[in-house]
Amino acid sequence: MIEVVIDSIRVSLMSPHRVVILKDINSEHYLPIWIGTSEADAITMELQQVTPPRPLTHDLLKSVIQELGGKVVHVLISALRKDVFYARLVIEVNGRQIEIDSRSSDAIALAVRVNAPIFVDEMVMKQAGITPDESIENEPVSEHPAKAANEDESVEEEIDNDRLSAFADFVNTLNLDDLDDNQE
Repeated sequence: MIEVVIDSIRVSLMSPHRVVILKDINSEHYLPIWIGTSEADAITMELQQVTPPRPLTHDLLKSVIQELGGKVVHVLISALRKDVFYARLVIEVNGRQIEIDSRSSDAIALAVRVNAPIFVDEMVMKQAGITPDESIENEPVSEHPAKAANEDESVEEEIDNDRLSAFADFVNTLNLDDLDDNQE
């Protein structure tokens, strides 16, 4: 598992979605994850210490876990399948750890509320991670970034890869040179 922190949340001019940029705490490796506007706002509000007048869904989840005697140990971005990131909430209750399936955006929003560490599975980082050293401006991201080495790739996989092209286009527009400037 690779521990990450939230580096930034970026706005896409091509869609109503946002991209949360997670940074490996031990290297210059980043993981961009598309998230919805509501989840981006929930993460941003907590990071900026803005208190809503009434609890948001992630605040409610935090309260429920705490009232039931649980503690979020960490969250894990555990898989990437067909353009979708999957996450697991690892919660300790009564001396035992349980894992709960979660959307990655919800897991991140909860993690910031309870100050829990965020981890990324090594394979996920290998599949979708980027580094500023990669010449993103000079080398466009492949139209098929998840393309298998197997030449007998199915039509379904090709369709899934085609859906990644919008993501690839967005990543190509990111200026990653300024990421180090935003660190404390």
